[in-house]
Amino acid sequence: MTSPQQPQPDPAANGTEAQPQPAPGTPPQAPAAPPMPPAAPAAPQAPPAQAAPPAQLAQQPAPEQPAPAEAAGTMMLQAQPAPAPAGEAGTMMLQAQTPGQPPQPAPADRPAPGTPPQPPAPAREAGTMMLQAQPMPEPQPLAAHGPGKDAGTMMLQAQPPVPAPAPAPQPSAQAPAAPYAGPAPGAGYVSPIPAAPTHLGHALASEWTKIRSVRSTIWTLGVMAVLVLGIGALVATAVSTNESIGGTPPLFFGFFGMLLGVLCVLPLGVLVISSEYGTGMIRTTLTACPARGRVLAAKALVFFGLTFVVTTVVTGLVAIMDNALLGDLSTVQLTGAEWLKSTVGVSLYVSFLGLLALAVGSLIRHSAGAITIMIGVVLLPFVLSMFMLTDSLSDLRNFLLGYSIPNQMTVMYGSKFPFVDGGPSGWEPLWIVMGLAALALGGAYAAMRQRDV
Repeated sequence: MTSPQQPQPDPAANGTEAQPQPAPGTPPQAPAAPPMPPAAPAAPQAPPAQAAPPAQLAQQPAPEQPAPAEAAGTMMLQAQPAPAPAGEAGTMMLQAQTPGQPPQPAPADRPAPGTPPQPPAPAREAGTMMLQAQPMPEPQPLAAHGPGKDAGTMMLQAQPPVPAPAPAPQPSAQAPAAPYAGPAPGAGYVSPIPAAPTHLGHALASEWTKIRSVRSTIWTLGVMAVLVLGIGALVATAVSTNESIGGTPPLFFGFFGMLLGVLCVLPLGVLVISSEYGTGMIRTTLTACPARGRVLAAKALVFFGLTFVVTTVVTGLVAIMDNALLGDLSTVQLTGAEWLKSTVGVSLYVSFLGLLALAVGSLIRHSAGAITIMIGVVLLPFVLSMFMLTDSLSDLRNFLLGYSIPNQMTVMYGSKFPFVDGGPSGWEPLWIVMGLAALALGGAYAAMRQRDV
C-alpha cells in the first residue's frame, strides 16, 4: 500500500535543510544531523540492479510532467532547486528494504550524537515507495552523481525491462501441407502440377480452333466458293446456247471457275503457318507443344481436311449444274469414274496444292514472299511457254505446257488443251502434286527442327 508524501516546507524560509516528513500516525523522530559527505553511503542490503559505470552516465533533462506510477517498485524522481546554504543539500539516496531487515538511515536522516534513538515506523509494504513531485518554478538539469557536484544532483539507473512471457502457440485449424520432397534421386524433373499426357488430338483441336477463328479462312474459302460457283454457272449458261459441244465432257467447263479458286486456296495455305511466324505466336505454339513434327502435322491435317470438304461441295454443285445444262449437247456419256475424278479428284488436287503452299510458307516464314512464289508456280510455266515460238524451244515449250498447273487441272476434268502435245494423263497429275507436297513438307519439317523460331 502506498500513500503520497505531504508537501514539504520551503527550506529557504528558515535557513535549514529540507527534512523528510513522517507519515501520519508515526512517532516523531529526532532532528537530522548535519549532512555528511556522500563519499561513504550506506551499503545496500538488497542486491540492486547492476549499476552502469560513471563514464556511461549521461546528463538528461528532467521531464516536465511525470506520469503516476502504477506498478509496485516504480519510482519517479525530479530534481528540486538547491537551497541557499549547504553545498550538497538535496542529494538523496533511496533504497528499497526487504521485509525482516531494519531500515538503513540515509546520511541526511541520521540522528545527532547523544540523541536517543526513535523507534522506526512500521513498514506498510516492504520495498514499495511512491514519491510525489513538488511543483517547481524552473526544471533543473540532472548531473552525474559524485562528490562536489551541484545541488539537485541525482543518480538514476535504468532497470532492464522484464521480458513478457511469449504467448502460447494457437493450434492451427488446418494442418500445414507437407513440403514437396522433390523427385527421387536419379530421376528427372517431375512437376508437382498434375498434367495429362498430350497427343496429336490435342494439337488438332488447337489448330482447328485457330483456323476457324481467324478472318482469313472465311474470306479465302468464301471467295473461292463464290468464284467457282459463279463462273461455273456463267460458263455453262453461255455454252448452253450452242447446238452441240461435240466430244467435250460437260463437266470440263467447271475448270474455268476452279482455276481462279485455286488462287484463293494458296494464300490460305501460306497464312496457316506464316502468320504465326509474322506475329511471333509460333513461340507460344511450340511452347505448348514442343514436338514440332506434331505441330506441322496438325496444321497440315486440319488445313487439308477443311479445304477438301469445301472444295468437294463446291465442285459437286458445279458438276451437277453443268451436267444439267450441257449433258444433252455432249456426245460423251459420263461414267462414275469421270464423276469421281471431276469432283473428288479435283478437290484432292487443289487440297494438295494448298499443302504445297503451307510447306513453302513454313520454309520462307514470310507471307507475301510465299504467296508470290506459289502464284508463280501456278501461272509462270504456262505464261512462259506462250512466248517460246521458235523451233529450238519447242521441246521445252511442250514440257512447260504439259506439266503446268492449268493443263494438269484440265486433265483431271477429263480433257486437255488442244495445242498441248504430251504431258500427264489420267490420275497422274494428282500423283505429281502429291509427291511435290510430300517433298516440301519433309523439307519444312527438317527446317523446323534445325532452325530456331
